[in-house]
Amino acid sequence: MNASPIGIFGGTFDPIHFGHLRTGFELLQSLRLGELRWIPAGNPGHRSAPLADATQRLAMVRAATADQPGFVVDDREIRRAGVTYTVDTLGELRREFPQRPLCLILGMDAFLGFESWHRWREVLEHAHLVVAHRPGWQAPRTGPLASLLESRAASDVDALHSTLAGRIRVQAVTQLEISSSDLRAIITSGRDPRFLVPDAVCEIIRQTQCYARAQPYSEELNNTA
Repeated sequence: MNASPIGIFGGTFDPIHFGHLRTGFELLQSLRLGELRWIPAGNPGHRSAPLADATQRLAMVRAATADQPGFVVDDREIRRAGVTYTVDTLGELRREFPQRPLCLILGMDAFLGFESWHRWREVLEHAHLVVAHRPGWQAPRTGPLASLLESRAASDVDALHSTLAGRIRVQAVTQLEISSSDLRAIITSGRDPRFLVPDAVCEIIRQTQCYARAQPYSEELNNTA
């Protein structure tokens, strides 16, 4: 292996916000990733359908990440028909990059539900797991996930570079307590999401009215001082 790992940051991004972006930026640096791929989910099987459609969410991710070197937007799940599963995406990436370590990024809350993922045991055959530590969440101390974490723990970042897959690293990041569901509630109530999402994302939300439910997010709100 002669290339840095590829980070994989998936999610519905409904919408993408500064909490996602700060976490991705810090992990790009602290893990010494060659690149960080943002992969918006197409038709996620684990939750209800996103409010913004796939095209709108992809546009928001592209707008939010456009100016950051090392950030790459990957639309493969948007293009894929049917329900999208992380294990299938990782399998595709492993075939494309057979000699690059892959690092799948997820929060501690997602890791605590890891056993419910589709073909979850295969995930570590394709990639490392990087669990972004979030205040208020604790790693499991008993049960299968605790055993998995103990047996596969990566004590340092170099372990993610020296092997292709199969390790788990819990990595502290600066957590901005921003919730996509809270953001949607703010927008659908007619309030302005400024300073929670990038300005370019605000503009897409305003133009498309993709979260308009109770009342539209208007030009007047967007220009409020």
